[in-house]
Amino acid sequence: METQKDKHLPENSPSFASRDAAQDNQDHPNPNPNPNLNPDQDHHQSNDDNNTENPESSTKAESNSENTEAENKEEEATEVNIEESPPPPDFSEVCEEIDQFISALSSPKCQESDPPDVPKVVEQFAFLIEAKMANYDLTESPMKWNQLSDEDSSSFLEAVDRVSKLTMSLTAFSSESKYNSSINRIGCILQRAMSYLEDEFKSLLESPKIPDSPSSHSNQTDDQSASQESNTTGDNNFLGYSEEVVSNLNRLAKAMLIGGYETECYQAYIVVRRSVFEETLHELGFQKFSIDEIQKMQWESLEREIDSWKKTFKQVAAVHFARERKLSEAMFTDRGSLTDGLFSSLIRGIMIQLLNFAEAVAMTKRSSEKLFKFLDVYETLRDVVPSMDDLFPEEIGNEIKSEASLTRSRLGESTVFIFCELENSIKADTGKMTVPGGAVHPLTRYTMNYLKYACEYKDTLEQIFREHQKIERADSGTGSDYDYNSQCDQNHNNHKVQQSPFALQINKVMDLLDTSLETKSKLYKDTSLSSIFMMNNGRYILQKIKGAAEINDLMGDTWSRKRSSDLRQYHKTYQRETWGKLLSCLKHEGLSVNGKVVKPVLKEKFKSFNAMFDEIHRTQSTWVVSDEQLQSELRVSISAVIIPAYRSFLARFSQTFTPGRQTEKYVKYQPEDIETYIEELFDGNTMATGRRRP
Repeated sequence: METQKDKHLPENSPSFASRDAAQDNQDHPNPNPNPNLNPDQDHHQSNDDNNTENPESSTKAESNSENTEAENKEEEATEVNIEESPPPPDFSEVCEEIDQFISALSSPKCQESDPPDVPKVVEQFAFLIEAKMANYDLTESPMKWNQLSDEDSSSFLEAVDRVSKLTMSLTAFSSESKYNSSINRIGCILQRAMSYLEDEFKSLLESPKIPDSPSSHSNQTDDQSASQESNTTGDNNFLGYSEEVVSNLNRLAKAMLIGGYETECYQAYIVVRRSVFEETLHELGFQKFSIDEIQKMQWESLEREIDSWKKTFKQVAAVHFARERKLSEAMFTDRGSLTDGLFSSLIRGIMIQLLNFAEAVAMTKRSSEKLFKFLDVYETLRDVVPSMDDLFPEEIGNEIKSEASLTRSRLGESTVFIFCELENSIKADTGKMTVPGGAVHPLTRYTMNYLKYACEYKDTLEQIFREHQKIERADSGTGSDYDYNSQCDQNHNNHKVQQSPFALQINKVMDLLDTSLETKSKLYKDTSLSSIFMMNNGRYILQKIKGAAEINDLMGDTWSRKRSSDLRQYHKTYQRETWGKLLSCLKHEGLSVNGKVVKPVLKEKFKSFNAMFDEIHRTQSTWVVSDEQLQSELRVSISAVIIPAYRSFLARFSQTFTPGRQTEKYVKYQPEDIETYIEELFDGNTMATGRRRP
C-alpha cells in the first residue's frame, strides 16, 4: 500500500529496489553488526583460562563457541546477500515492461481467457511515478509548468500518458479481484497527476497575456474598429496568448482528455474564458443590467448604454468570437465535437446576455425620442447575427437567430407604434396661439426634422413596415403576401405610382401636417400675414424634402411640383392683398379733368400712398422670413412691381406741385427711398417704425 512518505520523496530518492532492500534490513536486523566487538567472544576467552578449574564451565564454553560460530556464519551469509542484491530498476526498462503489459491486456487472447496476474513491475512503476510526481506537486510550492524545460515537460506528459493507458487497461478487468489493488493504486496516481495538470491548465489560461486591448480603438467608429480588428484574426495572437502558451495549453488539455478528465478540462476552460470575456465586455463599455434596472433608467443614460451595447455587439461578433473559436480549435486540436461544445457553451452565454439587453430596451416605455435608438438596435441585430452563421453549430446558431428575430420583431412593433404616434402628435397640436411674424411653426420644424432623420433609416423602416403589414394581413385573414400594387396613388397624369407601406405612412403624415398648417394660418386676421405663414412653412418643408435624397425619393417629383405651385399661389395672394392695394393709389383715374390735373385728388393720392406704405413698412418689418432665398425673392418681386409704377407716377405728376415746401409735403419718398425700405421688410425687427426722410 502507498504510504504518506511515498507521496513526497525527494528528488534523489533511492530506487524502488534499494528502498525494498533497506526495508528488509529494518525488518530483520543483524544481531551482531560488528563481530570483532562481540562481548560473547570476550566471555569465551575468559572461560578458556579457567577451563582446568571448572570442567562444567568448559563444557558451557564449548557450547557457546559453537553458537558463536553459527552466528558468524549467519552474519557472513547476510553480508553476502546484501552485496549480491540486484541494482535498482531502470525507469526506461520499467516503462518498456509496462508497455508490454498494457499490450498484453489489450490483446484478443487476453480478452478471451483469464487475465494474467499483475506483475511486480506495476508496483515498481507506481513507486517511480510517485517519486517523479513529488518533484512537481509539492503542496507549498508546486513546480510551475511554464518553468519546465521542454525535456522535463515532455517526460512528465509521457509518464502521465502511460499512467492513463495503464489505468484504462486495468479498469477493463475491474471484475477481477486480483486487479483491485493495482487499479486503486494507479487510479490514485492518475488523479493526483490530473489535479496537477488541471491547476497548471487554469494557471496558464489566467496568466498575464500579450496586450490585446479591445478598448484601444475607442476613438474610432464602430465599423472602423471592427474592420481593423477583424483583419488581425489571422495573426499569431490568440486573444492575447502567445503561440508557446497555446502549445502548452494544447498539451495539457490533450493529457487531461486522454486521462478521462474531459469534464474537468471543459469546466476549467469555460470558467476562465467566461471570466475573461466578461472583463472584455466591461472594457468595451458594456455593463450588465437587469430588465428592471433598464426599465427604470433615465432615457439619457439608456441612450449611452445603447451606444456602448452597439459597439460591443459589433466588436465581439466581428473580432472576439472569431478569435475565441480560433483559440479553442488550437487548444483542442482534432476534437471537433468538443471544440464546438466548448465554444457554443461559452459564446451562447455571452450572446444571451447581449440579446437580453436588446430585449429589455424593446420593452421600455415607447416615446418618439426613442425611435432612432430602437432602429440602431434593430439594424445591429439584423446585420450582425447572420454574419456569425459559420461560427456556431447549426443547433446553437438557430437558437441565437430565433432569439434575435424575436427581439427584432418586438423592436419593429415598437418602431411602428412610435412612428404612428407622430400622427397623433400632429392631430393633438390644436393651439390657438399664432407664431409671431408668420414664422415657421415649431410643429413644422419638429415634424420635418423627425422625418428627415427617420428617412436616414429608410431601408430599415421600409423593411419594418413591410413586415408589420404582413403580420397585420395574416392576422386579418387576408393573406400574408404584400402586394405593392394594392397600395398606390394616382399622379396628375392618372398613372399608378407604387408606394411601399412606409412611403404611404410618410404621405399620411405630410397630409396631416398640411391640414394642421392650413388651420393655423386662419388664426391670423391679416390675410397677407397668413400667406407669409404658409409660404414660410411650405418653403421650409420643401427645402427639407429636397435636401434629403431618401425622403425626396419617397415623396416623388409630383409632390414637389405641387408644393412649389402652392407656394407660388401663396405668393400671389400676398402680392395682391398687400401691394395691390398700394398700387391702387397710383392709378390715374380721376386725376385729370379736361386735360388738367386735379390737385386735391392728386394730393389725396400721394397722402394715401405715403400712409399706406408707412403702415406696410412698419408692420411687415416685424414679419419673419428666415429663409434668405425666399426673403430675397419677396423683396425683389415687390420692388419689381412698386418701384417702376411709383417712378412713373412721380415723373408724371410731381411737377404739378409748387417746388419747395408743397412738394416736400406730398412727395415724401423718392424711388430710391422706397427700394431701401423694401429691403427692410421681413427682418423680424419688432422696433421698426415708419420712417421719414431726413
